Amino acid sequence: MAHIEVAFDSAMQVGECPLWHKDEGALYWVDILGFAVHRLHLASGLHRRWLMPSEPAAIARCAAGGLVVALRSGFFHLDTKLTDLGQERTAILAGALTAIAGAPYDTKTARFNDGRVDGAGRFWVGTRSESGGQQDAQMFYLERGTVHLAWSGGMSSANGLAFSPDQRTMYQADTAGHTIRRMDFDVASAKLGPMRVLRQFPGAREADDYLGRPDGAAVDVEGAYWCAMYEGGRLLRLAADGSVLQEVLLPLRCPTMVAFGGPDLRTLFITSASAGRPAAELAEYPLSGRVLSLRVDVAGRTEHVYLP
Repeated sequence: MAHIEVAFDSAMQVGECPLWHKDEGALYWVDILGFAVHRLHLASGLHRRWLMPSEPAAIARCAAGGLVVALRSGFFHLDTKLTDLGQERTAILAGALTAIAGAPYDTKTARFNDGRVDGAGRFWVGTRSESGGQQDAQMFYLERGTVHLAWSGGMSSANGLAFSPDQRTMYQADTAGHTIRRMDFDVASAKLGPMRVLRQFPGAREADDYLGRPDGAAVDVEGAYWCAMYEGGRLLRLAADGSVLQEVLLPLRCPTMVAFGGPDLRTLFITSASAGRPAAELAEYPLSGRVLSLRVDVAGRTEHVYLP
């Protein structure tokens, strides 16, 4: 097993969307069901938490400072400027939120899910259906304050969003469908080509070859796709043809997403979930919900920032 460390030793309900901020030397992430955005300064261990009015799902750095947060209720700007808190190692801060755009869907039956910024500064965020298994997830992008619909239907949860280093491919995971897909992408126009299957995973949990469900992901400088396998207790590094290049077993069952960080972008941070898991599983895997990290051989890439 790879050498896994605990980056933040407090359980999230549904930790998601880790995001490295190189200028601050800090890791941001969200706890969806905890209604919070988190920040951990690695060198000092100082932790901050901003409480949100609805579930935060995805975050992105903003070129004007702070973060753009995709909440169930829409897109908001979060002012992350820190006040002097003395020697406090943990602090809860009021969410300094400014509305950007309302939710482009019925918030009673859906919420935002996974997201990432492209090379042109657009913030892409998919949705998760809560309408009883209907395949009505959608993909939107926020471009200079305006929300656009990119595609609709075909899966119930839009996840695993990532772009190839040359910005010519968008990756998308259909978590419930146990499928990772790829699409041709034109960063200049935001146009997408047809979806093609990159890899299909076994869907039966009792199967001997069950690897889990593909959740959040990130792409390294070589173009390999790192995917968190929810309920599979592992990460997979996939080649552009879908073949498995590397497998990393984890000390928990439900990793949710990965992000590259650290000064050399060779630390892989892993968020995870604890909400809704059986008591026996939580007892067997006491690190469930924590933020983990491990060192990898191939570096990641600096994430693009949203251009307001």
